[in-house]
Amino acid sequence: ILGSYLGFIVATLLTGVMADLLGNRGVLLLAAVCLCLGSMGLMLSDAYPAWVLFMGVLGLGLGAIEVGGNGLMVDLHAAACARYLNLLATFHGVGSLLVPLVAAWLLSSELSWQRIYLSALLVALALIALLAAAGGGARVAAGEQTKWNWAAVLRLGFTLRMCWHYLLIGAYVAVELGLAAWLVEYLQQVRGVSLASSSWMLSGFFMMIMLGRLLGSFLVDRIPCLRLIGGALLGGGACLLGGILGPEPLVFLLPLAGLFFSIVFPTVTAVVSTLHQAHLGSILGLLFTFAGVGGALGPWTVGLVSDRWGLQIGLSSILGYCLLALLALVVVSHMERAAARQAP
Repeated sequence: ILGSYLGFIVATLLTGVMADLLGNRGVLLLAAVCLCLGSMGLMLSDAYPAWVLFMGVLGLGLGAIEVGGNGLMVDLHAAACARYLNLLATFHGVGSLLVPLVAAWLLSSELSWQRIYLSALLVALALIALLAAAGGGARVAAGEQTKWNWAAVLRLGFTLRMCWHYLLIGAYVAVELGLAAWLVEYLQQVRGVSLASSSWMLSGFFMMIMLGRLLGSFLVDRIPCLRLIGGALLGGGACLLGGILGPEPLVFLLPLAGLFFSIVFPTVTAVVSTLHQAHLGSILGLLFTFAGVGGALGPWTVGLVSDRWGLQIGLSSILGYCLLALLALVVVSHMERAAARQAP
């Protein structure tokens, strides 16, 4: 798992650059190739170091899909990218729900865990076939390669305004993955919920995320994006506060938090996409890299605090990340208003 996650973070950096140089179709082709190689390697190898290596290759493919898929959606629907990014993320949630069920069914068929990766190989081959059938697609305009340079990316990608966006998305992902990683353990150890019920509540959390993104695709055209993100963080934070620190009957608020938090990631991506025309692939790569760092920090923080003070306080630590995300949003909103006043 660590190998896969490291591969994901590396891929978001590298494929962001590739998206600027080769276009999003090239990035998606790279993703499909990495998924093929990683799946075949896991199926055929029988040594732990090889498993770590090929899980890293799978992570590269997943990171490339993250950058290429979101970048392609922005290219195709620039005027309404917030709506379509939320719809894209909705289907991400569909996959998150279906794949564990398919994997469980395959395991019940007495297949080895390595053979289960055959399904990932088939999906990757289908992606290659789909991209081949789509033809050339949108490519980077002629001469763009010569315009790309590290200095421009660093200048655009590390402005004070962008750094606050990175903090916003990183803190949010820390909240989401911190809750998802520890929810079942918390419900069983602290709240005394059965394994079956706690597993259903985790599934409910992901279902709420999927439903929230579907609803969010309609709301982003009616409510300013930053205001919508603020409402989502406040609503999700209130659910966390009640579910973690409130009485036992309020524990249902924990999966309900997914309904509010769901729209934050795709909507922040849409906001960043409207800020940059040049080197957008590299900028999105940086954004998703910081999101990946947040995804690593959230569960790690909960575990670290839990070892010292118990899981009740440990899970409460994600409230700190939620406050950090709200702080970053307030600063971003202030900068947005200041930029609007200075615009001619």
